[in-house]
Amino acid sequence: MRELGIQAQYVKPYTVTTIEPDLSSRLRNILKEKFNPEEPDAVWCSDITYIWTHEGFVYLTSIMDLYSRKIISWVLSDTLEAKHVVKAVEKAKKRRNVEKPLILHTDRGIQYVSREYMEATIGMKRSYSKKAYPWDNACIESFHALIKREWLNRFKIKNYDHAYKLVFEYIETFYNTVRIHSHCGYLSPNEYENVYKQELDKIEGCVK
Repeated sequence: MRELGIQAQYVKPYTVTTIEPDLSSRLRNILKEKFNPEEPDAVWCSDITYIWTHEGFVYLTSIMDLYSRKIISWVLSDTLEAKHVVKAVEKAKKRRNVEKPLILHTDRGIQYVSREYMEATIGMKRSYSKKAYPWDNACIESFHALIKREWLNRFKIKNYDHAYKLVFEYIETFYNTVRIHSHCGYLSPNEYENVYKQELDKIEGCVK
């Protein structure tokens, strides 16, 4: 391995981020694995993943727009409290200036059925994956696997501040802006959304 310049990947500890609520049997799956909406801000999805640091776990809550696969909001926290999910939702609403109801799909974690989350998502259609079936939320699950495989697993992360810096660098300076996606016709999420906006402007110009 030394002669070939190959390094073993650093394997990090694991923790559970999803706790099933008692009312999980009453939660509906509206999305039903329809991962390709025709416009931005029609369907968002969210999930929480863990990141190991030498001072303990921190948790990344991400919200993705399924049209472009863009991460429109993220929050890094040192606990799994629902308030951090709510913060991510509020950031997404502010950044996207959402004025119409949309679908927000998540797993059945207790954070996503909390009173605080319900209040933050009034007017949205809340959709939930089937129990123990991550494929219902495959796109955001894939993103969280990607950020670890392509970036975070390269580092021995010291603490929250180090983790925050690494997450910021990956999402804001690479994933959304530079990294190409086959789903986006080999454009970055930002470029893909810009193409949509340009086409929309052309249509609106012709109508006028």
